[in-house]
Amino acid sequence: MRITTLVTLLAAPLALAACDSGDDTEAMDDTAMADVQMPMDDSDMPMMGSDGAIRTASAEGIVTAIDADAGTITVDHGAVPAIEWPAMTMGFQADEQLRQDVAVGDTISFDFTTGEGGNTITSITKK
Repeated sequence: MRITTLVTLLAAPLALAACDSGDDTEAMDDTAMADVQMPMDDSDMPMMGSDGAIRTASAEGIVTAIDADAGTITVDHGAVPAIEWPAMTMGFQADEQLRQDVAVGDTISFDFTTGEGGNTITSITKK
């Protein structure tokens, strides 16, 4: 299975989990995600090394949603040069304590891991 297909299959449930009830749909219309182009081949996917290893990085952004049931925090984050990600809005897995430490609208800096298993916030600092 091509890495692109595998990542898409793994990312789809995370993206759906990050979806909220739709009450704030109007606020989401102008998010940066609409401007992001998805990579078309494996060479454009810097989030994973060629061996599929988990990578770590740091970013800053604004919490746009918290989904306790899915265990996710959605962040509108800036570019992440360490792994060549553009600015975008995306959901990250986060444990209960991290989800309780922030609220929608908080500006944060955070450390995370990314790999075949998805994207997981490992620490958060409010700004």
